[in-house]
Amino acid sequence: MEPKCKSPSHQEPKRSKSTHLQTQIPTTSTQSSTTNPLFVFPPILPEILSEILSRLPAKSLSRFSCVSKEWCALISSSEFVKLHLKASAFRKDYAYHKLLSSFAGPRSFSVMQCSLQSVMSEPLTEGFHIDYPMKTPHNSVWIIGSCNGLVCIAIEEKYLFIWNPTTGKFKKVPDPRVKLKPGFYFMYGFGYDELNDDYKVVGVFCIFHTTNSCETEVMVYSMKGDSWRKIEDLKGGFLLNEAGKFANGKIHWAVSPFGASNGWEIVSLDLTKETYGKVERPDFGEGNSDLTLGVLCGSLCVLCQYEKAHMDLWVMREYGVNESWTKMFTIPPLDDHWNRTFSSPLCISKNGEVVLVLGSTIVVFDPKSKALRYPEITNFSAVLEADIYVESLVSPAADGDGEAGTPGREQHQ
Repeated sequence: MEPKCKSPSHQEPKRSKSTHLQTQIPTTSTQSSTTNPLFVFPPILPEILSEILSRLPAKSLSRFSCVSKEWCALISSSEFVKLHLKASAFRKDYAYHKLLSSFAGPRSFSVMQCSLQSVMSEPLTEGFHIDYPMKTPHNSVWIIGSCNGLVCIAIEEKYLFIWNPTTGKFKKVPDPRVKLKPGFYFMYGFGYDELNDDYKVVGVFCIFHTTNSCETEVMVYSMKGDSWRKIEDLKGGFLLNEAGKFANGKIHWAVSPFGASNGWEIVSLDLTKETYGKVERPDFGEGNSDLTLGVLCGSLCVLCQYEKAHMDLWVMREYGVNESWTKMFTIPPLDDHWNRTFSSPLCISKNGEVVLVLGSTIVVFDPKSKALRYPEITNFSAVLEADIYVESLVSPAADGDGEAGTPGREQHQ
């Protein structure tokens, strides 16, 4: 039985019909019909509440959605999800960004994550094992790419998933059902079609021929339609990078033309129009070099590593404008480290430091001092692949259709 209130002047307040959010401390009821709450917070306009909540971590918002039906409806709305994503992604301190990496041990595979902010500012960072779809120590994991908090991974180079590591939800991509011939290889790319508000996976399936040519079949998966479609084949050469790089609404590959001994070009696929194009490469001069295509802060970049010499990083500051290619910095020779190669850069801090992978190690390069720093990350070892994702509420199930699952519960069929 509810205890009696000591003062007869305190009554149970009537429920307000206002749509504005208000919080009050409840009081016990008496036989009087008057309303006299102990304290009532002033109502908060929905647009102000949205602005406040959009600055909170995604994991906190998952808990706050249980406060009330109104909060749940607000936090799960597509408008709020986009508002929160924008607020998180554009923070210059990378407070809501994570470094995600796959590892291969002698007998096992795993995926780990750590705070990107800590990697860039602290000498010691803690790494954590993370659950992911079809997680077993025997299944290899390939990180294809990340976009808006969603990560596309391939398990055993066969099973594709679109996965949100923050919420733990994922969607299994159906089999593209491509008839593969002996000697084939394949590349994937992952990105966002902004015009249609759709996430897409691009699969390029290639067959080498003895006539120094390559036959390709290109398929595009739409998360909205939950289906694959065949599009025009990619022609002109061999794909050099393992996964397509997403920037400016397009997937990019470095392609070596047939018969060329040292030439290459950048081919793009527009995810909205599903048509091909070309991007002029930077004019970095002559000489043998290892070239790596990547994306830095949303801009296309090329890492040019000269044999037993320096390495240059070029960034296209204005997409599609060849004159905007800019050499950001040069890394001098690093003695024995040249037995290993750099990956494309992962991110750049507000003070200009750049996070890269050297061989199987995470490193931070300071262009001012020309020095490499090796942050200590607990539990990180033998990095296979690494990528950056931002914590978000974006659902891997198109239109919230509820088909997303829980990591680790997906099984081989």
